[in-house]
Amino acid sequence: MGGDDPGTLVDAAHALASQGEDIGAMLALVDRALAINPNFARGWHVAGVLRNWAGQPDNAIDHLETALRLSPRARVGTTLHQIGMAHFFARRFHLAEPKLLLAIQDDPRLPMTYRLLAACYAHTGRLEEARSVISRLRTVAAEVIPPWMTLPQNRTLRNPEHIELIVSGLRLALAEEA
Repeated sequence: MGGDDPGTLVDAAHALASQGEDIGAMLALVDRALAINPNFARGWHVAGVLRNWAGQPDNAIDHLETALRLSPRARVGTTLHQIGMAHFFARRFHLAEPKLLLAIQDDPRLPMTYRLLAACYAHTGRLEEARSVISRLRTVAAEVIPPWMTLPQNRTLRNPEHIELIVSGLRLALAEEA
């Protein structure tokens, strides 16, 4: 129904991708929206999110940074969280950490940001800091490692290595906690 409306294309791509639809097709929809309106900050944000889900962290960062440049004051989503996630997936933990800390300041209610930060600390041997973040996580989420993170087929994060990187970091931190 939206035809060539960039907002409709982006919303459809995000909704369908979050339900497990073909990520390549959804990226094509978002790219079409950006071709129609290259100044669409939310479109660049969603393009970055979907690229994170597709396992393309460097492309995700490029798209998310474009979203920030186009809309530096009015945030169009969890851009800092997504940039931190992309650096985490690329194993650039030293770059992920400050973005994730800023993301928690922006929205302290998002459990995944705490999970990523705790895993980041654990993978760099900072287990005490990882345990501290897990304590904070438990104030916003019932589970440190929710069941959906260990399913063989994750609807959003499509790269099993990325999921394992998060889960293994959380398990490292939890082992030290016991």
